[in-house]
This record gives sequence, C-alpha cells and structure tokens, in this order.
Amino acid sequence: MAMLPGLIGDRATFNVHSYQGKSDLLGKLGARLRGYAKWIPASYKIFVIVDRDSQDCNALKAVLEQHAAQANLVSRSKSVAGIDWNFVSRIAIEELEAWYFGNWPSVTAAYPKVNKNIPTQAAYRDPDNIAGGTWETLDRILQRSHYFPGGLRKLELAQELGSRFDHESCSSHSFLVFRDAVLEAVGA
Repeated sequence: MAMLPGLIGDRATFNVHSYQGKSDLLGKLGARLRGYAKWIPASYKIFVIVDRDSQDCNALKAVLEQHAAQANLVSRSKSVAGIDWNFVSRIAIEELEAWYFGNWPSVTAAYPKVNKNIPTQAAYRDPDNIAGGTWETLDRILQRSHYFPGGLRKLELAQELGSRFDHESCSSHSFLVFRDAVLEAVGA
C-alpha cells in the first residue's frame, strides 16, 4: 500500500502480502493467521483489508474475525480495556478505489486532465456508495481523460496515487476507519 509511508512516517515498518483476489485471501487466511500467531512479537499488528464488493459488510467482517479468533489472535474489535490487540480487519467499501474518490485531489495531481469537479457531482459525493463499482467508474473517468486506454492498471494507479494521498482530507468513511486503526497501532 503505497499510501502507508505517508500515514505512518518512521513510527513503524510494514509488509504487504497480496492475494489473487478475495477468494484467494479468504481461502488462505486461516492458515496464514495461525502461522503468524505462533511467532509474532507482542508489538506486531496484523491488518487484513478486503473489498466488500457486493457482500454483506457485517457477514464479511464476521468471517475475518472468526479466522482471527481461531488463530488465537486478539482482534481490535473484540479487545477489552487493558488487553492489547494484534489483529484488525477492515472492509474497503465498495472497493479500495473508493478511497481515491474520497481523496480526489490526489487523482487530479497524478492525472491533471481529469475533471477536478468529480466530487461535486451527486453520483460521487459519497465515495463509499458509488453505484456500479468504484474501479469500473474510476476506469471510465480516467479513460475519458485519455489515461489507461487499454484499461485501468490498478497497481500502477495505486503507486501513483499512494505517494500523493492525503490521509487527513479523505472523505471515504471506510478509509477513515482504516486510518484510525493504523494510527492507533503506531501510537500516533
């Protein structure tokens, strides 16, 4: 996640493990968490971020939390006062690209031909409720501005926007919930 260095600064280090989609992540998550639980130091925090897509958010979160509990990890959402957590699950609603809609100045800085007024249009005011899929919508907007004519290259986009991402001004609620957990994890 290219936006993490700007968010955590030098307060922590991190590793990102990508999967071949949500089904791959969910299929491997239990074993991966059980493996981590056997060796992670008390100061480590495990974050699992997954796109909601069209799934029920609460049901998806329950699956992630169940994997953590079965691995004997202490979830942030289930921790009690005085007990440090080492696991947090976050759902990107609808998809991670909603976070970019919530921080539109980073998009226009990276891709200056894109309409700067997108967030003022009714369809885009709530980045977590953009109809029709956020990555598809972002792809259409970028292609109309003559970027990514062969289709959205998500990794390239993430690298480009991550270095410009302003975590203080993002209007995506799902990003803000993620951000707050990260800042808590690093003691900020």
